[in-house]
Amino acid sequence: MTRPEVIVIGLGAVGSATAWQLARRGVKVLGIDRWHPPHAMGSTHGETRITRTAIGEGEQFVPLVRRSDEIWAELEERNGPLGLRCGALIIGAEGGSTVMHGRPGFVAGTVAAAQAFGVPYEVLTAAECRRRFPAFHPADSDLVYYEPGAGMLFPERCVVAQLDAAREAGAMLRTGEQMLRYENISGGVRITTDKGVYEAAEAVLAAGAWSPGFAPTALARTSVTRQLLHWLQPQHPALFEAGRCPVYIWAHGPTSDDSFYGFPLVPGAEANGVKIADEQFLNPIDDPDHVNRDSSDAETDALHADHLDGRLSGLGRTALRRATCLYTSTADAGFILDRLPGTDAITLVSACSGHGFKHSAAVGEQVALMVHEGRRTPPEGFSPAAA
Repeated sequence: MTRPEVIVIGLGAVGSATAWQLARRGVKVLGIDRWHPPHAMGSTHGETRITRTAIGEGEQFVPLVRRSDEIWAELEERNGPLGLRCGALIIGAEGGSTVMHGRPGFVAGTVAAAQAFGVPYEVLTAAECRRRFPAFHPADSDLVYYEPGAGMLFPERCVVAQLDAAREAGAMLRTGEQMLRYENISGGVRITTDKGVYEAAEAVLAAGAWSPGFAPTALARTSVTRQLLHWLQPQHPALFEAGRCPVYIWAHGPTSDDSFYGFPLVPGAEANGVKIADEQFLNPIDDPDHVNRDSSDAETDALHADHLDGRLSGLGRTALRRATCLYTSTADAGFILDRLPGTDAITLVSACSGHGFKHSAAVGEQVALMVHEGRRTPPEGFSPAAA
């Protein structure tokens, strides 16, 4: 193959977006992924991801999700639906003061973001919520935010659409190939994999949970955690049909671990059940190659006991299936986009912090612009890597 201008390492949510956005700008791109995306080894799988416009993690993310929505819409013209707008409930105990993704007052912050950016929304009383969405049982003191334009994305479809578009634009994609190391060379970077050696003017490291292993100093403030997704059988399926049931996030305690989120039944895949999960940040893992991918009924029992009981009704106690997912997070739930310290040839993009997929199309575009235009500093709203 001819020498690429840019090598993209990792072809998940951000890597697939970056490869396409570079290729459509006429850049010669080589994309490399250890597995065959979309795959279930990292962070971009599990059928659904929540998308919402008012972002309680910080108002700086609102332009990103809006730009991503435009990109998804462009891709849908060629690929069909990549998501479904079914509305979102975001519920916070104690008047919305509870924590989500490290942000105290997450639901109140969501309301503030909606007001600041003109996002259509409603604040429901607990009684209104219980009437309109009978499976949900918020307390009278809870703050209930409803965003009718929110919904869910289908991550595997999104990745496939972007990889197909990248290929059509001329990108060369090599899957089932593992990067072993990188090194700076005169005029660029050399990437060694288990199948070959490649040189390019620049590289983008978008390897998700594996990125800290390649850039431990730059990503010293990130942590990788194991998350578990559960699919439960609804006892009354009509309550969880898309259109009658929104996606939902419920923050009910003083830490980011005191929350859960979930989805309605996916049209056409109702037999899979209702996907629901909590988030656990307290026990980081050292090596994503050795994460525990087994799960147990005890973990589903804990989901019910710690989160669902008394709040969400109509779901069976036993999981139809479970799946492991990996988060790479920063303490402030931000995203890292920067030149790797010590080199101008490698751009590092990392840490979706548990809320990145809805932004990923626009993040990939920002990476492409940074590389293509030769920018040396990250755009506003992104965090730098550690020096």
